[in-house]
Order: sequence, then structure tokens, then C-alpha cells
Amino acid sequence: MVYVTPLSSFSDEDMVQFQYRTVSKYIKKKEIKEIYGVMPSERENFNLSGPLHLTTVDCKPFGGGDVEVLGRIRTIKDLWLRVWFRCLHSRAGPPGKRQGSQALAPPWWEFFQFQIVRQLVDDADSCIFGAIYKFTPQASPGTLSTNESPHYVIAFRGTIRKPHSVSQDLKLDLQLLQNGLHRTSRFEIAMQAVRNMVAATQENNIWLAGHSLGSAMAMLAGKNMAKMGIFLEAFLFNPPYVSAPIERIKDKKVKQGIRIASSLITAGLAVAVKGTHQRNQFEDQFVALSTWVPSLFVNPADHICSEYIGYFKHRKKMKDIGAGGIERLATQNSIHGLFMTAIGKESEPPLHLIPSAVLTINSIPSPDFKHAHGIHQWWGPELYLKSKLYKYS
Repeated sequence: MVYVTPLSSFSDEDMVQFQYRTVSKYIKKKEIKEIYGVMPSERENFNLSGPLHLTTVDCKPFGGGDVEVLGRIRTIKDLWLRVWFRCLHSRAGPPGKRQGSQALAPPWWEFFQFQIVRQLVDDADSCIFGAIYKFTPQASPGTLSTNESPHYVIAFRGTIRKPHSVSQDLKLDLQLLQNGLHRTSRFEIAMQAVRNMVAATQENNIWLAGHSLGSAMAMLAGKNMAKMGIFLEAFLFNPPYVSAPIERIKDKKVKQGIRIASSLITAGLAVAVKGTHQRNQFEDQFVALSTWVPSLFVNPADHICSEYIGYFKHRKKMKDIGAGGIERLATQNSIHGLFMTAIGKESEPPLHLIPSAVLTINSIPSPDFKHAHGIHQWWGPELYLKSKLYKYS
């Protein structure tokens, strides 16, 4: 829960900072260009678009049921993650073309007492696609303890429409659609960075975070680490669900009928294609992965990620009507994967098939798809979020 500190309790230094931020909102773009050497968009300027409404924090959960489990999602520490993506978008250009954006980027993490440790650069186009941050807290009443906060955060940006990076980003989007993200050099760099941080720190207090394409990379890295018995917290904003957007169907009966039919077909194919030993092996792997519980942030109007809503709700619905066994088998497989198995080809399990998650839905109506899929929706001063824990059992 976020509390706003009364102005009367601010120190003189705090008031100076407050006045600076307020005045800076009205600085002309021309003056910003003179300072930074670029004409940035307002979204790149922390003082114009940053979450300045956030001050101190109460990290206690709201209490009761799922809300008690999900209390951490509505605290400032989750809002930290949302601002990192803005700085990554600002710094995504190739070497020699980032000076202006680099000048604008630091406030996005310094405001939350983080320091950048390393930039992650794609070897194909030399553009920044992620970064590693270290938490460097200063003692103050509103500061989280080191037990409540990550020691490091590894964040990955999504696709951006800038000339220097859009080509490579779109290539990775295509690989994601073909379930081949794990074969890309960008993911190999990301995965190696995660492994190295875990090995170097000898701890699990490392967070993974991503938006859109970046959330797919964070999810895949998290799944790989979970298979090794290392469960890292992951915060995934607008994660792609590569499947038909059934959730967009308005008629509830039609939508439910399609989902039930899909589950029956998938489960039937799994029985026909896989032997008992192979099915049991997949079941054991899926159960082992269920201990890892990533946090997913989705918008119902975003057809790229909204299918996660139906994915988890349908599992519960099938269990309620006594078809839990069928759905347990269906949720571990995809029709495409079963087809590949049938013709004798090995395929990586679809990225979106995850056993457990904390699903947070932004219930505020979005004017268009761009807003529904954008990262900015997650740090607005007014949010109406619904969260639920889905645990595979």
C-alpha cells in the first residue's frame, strides 16, 4: 500500500527536491534539448512522466485470503519495476547515439535508490535490451529493509519502434511466435547474465522483470532457473501468450465451449501420442516447476497477454465441473507440440504453459490497444488492480 507523506513532515531538503520536481514539469522542451543534446519525448523525462506521486511505503499485506498472499504486489517495490523499463527504452540505442537519453535515464532508477551495474547488449545490433541493477538503500523512514527488497534486479525491455533496434526486435518477436526464443543469441546473453549473477552472489534475492518481449525472456530465464531448483521472483508485464485470443470472444458460452473442446482435444492427443512413461515424466517436471510462482500483470484489452486470464480461470472451471484430470493433462501440452512429437521432432514446451502464477489484472478500461499493452499503465496514480494466486495442484 502506498502512502503519501504530508508536506508538513518534509525536511527542508525534501522541500527543495519537491519544488525542483514541480518546477521541472514546466521546463520547455527547447531547454531540455539544450541540457541533454536531444529532443526527448516527455515519456523519457522522469520529471515529466515519472511516478513522483510515490513517497513512502507500507509493505504490510492487506490481510485475509488471497489478498494477504498478494500484499506485496500493491507496494512500492513492484512499482520500482515499472520505471526500469522506461529507462531501458531510453537507453536502447547503439553506442555513440545514447548520450542524451543516458542523461535522462538515471533518475528513473536513482529515485528508487538503485545503481546500474551492467548493461546487456545484443550482439546482433549492439542495442541495449536489458540491465542489471543493485539496490543501494539509504536509511530513511520510507526505505524498505533489505529483507523486503531485492539485492539485484535484472530487467529486460520490450519491442521498441526505433530505427536502430526495431529490425532485430521484430526478428525476436517472430522467434517468439515460433517458440524459438531459446535459440536466439539475445536470450543466450540474458540467460548467461542471470546464471552469472546467481553464481556470483550465492543468493536467490534476485528479481527478474520484463515487459512484452522482455517479459518472455524473463519468464524463460525464470523457468530455466526453476528447473535447476533456483526460484527467482519474476515480475512480468504484458507477457505474450502465443495462442488464439479466445479471451477476446464476448459470448461467454461460446468462449467456454471452445475452451472445453480444446482441452478435450489436447488431452486426447496427449494420450494418443505420448506413452504412459513420457506423460508421467512431463507431469513430474510440471509439478516441480509449480513451486516457482511468477507475478503476471495483464490487461483484458491487450490481446497479446489477455489469454492468461482465460488460461488460469479455465483450469479452475474444469476442476469445479469434475474434469480436473483432463485439464491437468491439457495444460501441460499444446497441439503444436504434440504434432511435432507425433512426427518425431523434439520441441521446447510452449513458453506460456506455466503451472503457477500470481495474476494481476488492470481493470481500468483502456482507450486503445497501444495503451492496453503499454508499460505506462502500471505506474499511474490511480490503479484498480485485481490479483489472484493460481497454484497448480
